[in-house]
Amino acid sequence: MNEGWKDSEIRIHMDDGEAPNVIAAALTRLGAKGFQSSDRVVVLCIGTDRSIGDALGPLIGSHLDGSVPEGVTVLGTLDKPVHAGNLADSLDWVSRSFRRPFVLAIDACLGRSESVGLLSVGAGSLRPGAGVSKTLPAAGDLYLTGVVNVGGFMEYFVLQNTRLSVVMRMARVAAAGVQQALRVLDESSRAVGIGQ
Repeated sequence: MNEGWKDSEIRIHMDDGEAPNVIAAALTRLGAKGFQSSDRVVVLCIGTDRSIGDALGPLIGSHLDGSVPEGVTVLGTLDKPVHAGNLADSLDWVSRSFRRPFVLAIDACLGRSESVGLLSVGAGSLRPGAGVSKTLPAAGDLYLTGVVNVGGFMEYFVLQNTRLSVVMRMARVAAAGVQQALRVLDESSRAVGIGQ
């Protein structure tokens, strides 16, 4: 298994057959308290459909849209992406719409060549746009990121020239892990409610 823990962050390669299960287990473990104490879970899939490398979030959002438990809102799909131009408005809408939202933020990132294909799950927020020197608001209580290509030089060009097959495979694996985690968290939340 190609996984590694680092300060409550788990990393696993998308081609590892256990990747969806590992992602689900990490999200379930890290998100259990937040899920149960929130009035709404929001899966915030950040990125744009206008750049292959930055389409990971919207692809995952499109996979999840319509297939999540009641009480979960998916923001950011290929048809309605959440990107640099509307991220602040989307976060504002979440905070106005729900008293205690719990946000899972999902985004693509750039990294070292040996890290391409790695998916990471961790506690805390992520900084969208940091890889391309954009200053955007932090997002999420939990995060899921995927290294889609190599960073460090000409990031916009790199994002535009990312292999679609890599992003598509990564999106399928990540979405499967998120769906599995949401089902488990929803079932455990219902069981706690029934027992009270």
